[in-house]
Amino acid sequence: MQFRDTESAIARQIILPVVREDSADEALAVADWLIDQGLDVIELTASTPGWQEAVARLSAAAREIIVGVGTLRTYADADTAVACGARFLVTPCPAAAVREVAEVAGLPLLEGGLTPGEVLGATDRGIAKLFPAHVGGTALLRSILALSPGARIVPTGGIRLADVADWLDAGAYAVGVGSELRPDPEVAAALRDTLAAARAR
Repeated sequence: MQFRDTESAIARQIILPVVREDSADEALAVADWLIDQGLDVIELTASTPGWQEAVARLSAAAREIIVGVGTLRTYADADTAVACGARFLVTPCPAAAVREVAEVAGLPLLEGGLTPGEVLGATDRGIAKLFPAHVGGTALLRSILALSPGARIVPTGGIRLADVADWLDAGAYAVGVGSELRPDPEVAAALRDTLAAARAR
């Protein structure tokens, strides 16, 4: 049940925030701000120094928050993410070792890919992450979905809040947004407006 609940929560939230910072403390500060904005699904990244500490601390401090770990490519990092409390795993590219960890742990995996073959392979197993999404744009997503209508794909990489509606129109399951989501009153307002417009569709 938790597996499906996590997948549904990602879709329901619409925007999947991707937090990549220079330290665990900075990542946690951004995560806390995102929680204050009403988001309860957050992806921390293994490219953040000290990410293990950030994942463990956020998972322990806010149990109602669904914490995922992204930028995973190795078995060891994926296994550590699970041990630290991750509830979903994300890769930037096809990663069989991470897939193995997710299957054993019973956790959702958003497996990355860019080519139609990579993305469709990931959708056959669950949710795919189209990355870097800005390279092919919404036209690429539409082309892939034409081959597999109903596939669950989360485009990520180079996407701004202003672009979210276009990706949803193209059929995205949810949309990954990264560097723009930082503590700022104007960003908070834009995030609020973007989510309101998406949920009113």
